Amino acid sequence: MSEAALRVFLVDDQELVRSGFRMLIDAEPDMRVVGEAGDGRTALTALLSTPADVVLMDIRMPTLDGVEATKLLTARPGSPKVLVLTTFDLDEYVFAGLKAGASGFMLKDARPDDLLQAIRTVAAGDSVVAPSATRRLLEHVVPGLPDAPDTEPDARLATLTDRELEVLVEVAKGATNAEIAASLYMAGGTVKTHIGHLLTKLEARDRVSLVLFAYETGLVRP
Repeated sequence: MSEAALRVFLVDDQELVRSGFRMLIDAEPDMRVVGEAGDGRTALTALLSTPADVVLMDIRMPTLDGVEATKLLTARPGSPKVLVLTTFDLDEYVFAGLKAGASGFMLKDARPDDLLQAIRTVAAGDSVVAPSATRRLLEHVVPGLPDAPDTEPDARLATLTDRELEVLVEVAKGATNAEIAASLYMAGGTVKTHIGHLLTKLEARDRVSLVLFAYETGLVRP
């Protein structure tokens, strides 16, 4: 086991689910489970003294659900990344979880390799929701979002260049960097640069935050 192994904390009210995740993760040479909890409140207490890089957070749990636990956890300085575990029959909770500060989501029936890769991606600070998963999220979640408010446009939109707005729209549609480069006729490195500018100007955590911003401001609608 590497001393630099990724530290993963499990939060799920089903012991059998936690056991399965623990076996899967501990079998990897570059990560290990450092703790687990059966509800959000217990997890918040444990994480005060248990350093972790990534938290796998279930949504529906007793005492304190995953949405509120995520909100409280990510408000802490230097908090670990949160990866929400969900099923698509809880669409409203997915959106709430992302709004609360989660870096992304995974389906509970995801392939083991996909879950492991998601943990590594989250820990690296990169986009945690693959474009294909973003598309699925939009298909299931966005139709249920409230209409854009009848207020003045978000002032942050005015700080974006025309090209940055074009890239943001493509990101919100779930396009990959390669697809954005092809559709907007630009180099892949240029796409990465624009996305970096978007993250900075919009004070967004990650690609997921850009997607939510685009839909919440009405820049993109279903």
